[in-house]
Amino acid sequence: MVNKIILASKSGIRKKILDKNKIECRVEPANVDEDGIKESLLKEKATSTIISKNLAELKANKISQKFIDEMVLGADSIIDLNGEIISKPNDRAEALSILKKLNGKTHQLVSSVCISKGGSMIWNYTDKASLTMKEMSKEDLKVYLAKISDEELYAYNVYQIEGEGRSLFTKIDGDEDTIMGLPIKKIKEYLNNYR
Repeated sequence: MVNKIILASKSGIRKKILDKNKIECRVEPANVDEDGIKESLLKEKATSTIISKNLAELKANKISQKFIDEMVLGADSIIDLNGEIISKPNDRAEALSILKKLNGKTHQLVSSVCISKGGSMIWNYTDKASLTMKEMSKEDLKVYLAKISDEELYAYNVYQIEGEGRSLFTKIDGDEDTIMGLPIKKIKEYLNNYR
């Protein structure tokens, strides 16, 4: 079993999930131009699943080319509201407009992970969760946003399911770890069987 990996992401929650599952990891953020890549893939009519997979693979491969002998984990999560891809907010005004868009509706959260070695992908997996947000007033949304620190807001998109974000939803269908950006059960399964 492999229990040591490089995480090609600066996501604190992904690192926490790996730590909790006793997978030793070192963080080496890939720093890819996610918005630019999303834009060009959307022009090609790519689905949220394809975009998420591509970004996870790109991150893993980029870091894997620097550390040829080590296993690298790349991950990406995308909010898909009826085919519209919703990216992370750049500021609080944008965060509020995203929440207004999701308000009272059901959206998909698509999480992809990729493991690369020697500069190429050796395994990947994509999982989806479905989340239904409560119908909330603009004031309630502002109150919610005021409770979230800048760091949390920009690192975890507009909601943190493991924190305040849970209060936004009436229904959550899917794996909690997938929603937090790392379907850990499948990753562990792969690492346990890796020879």
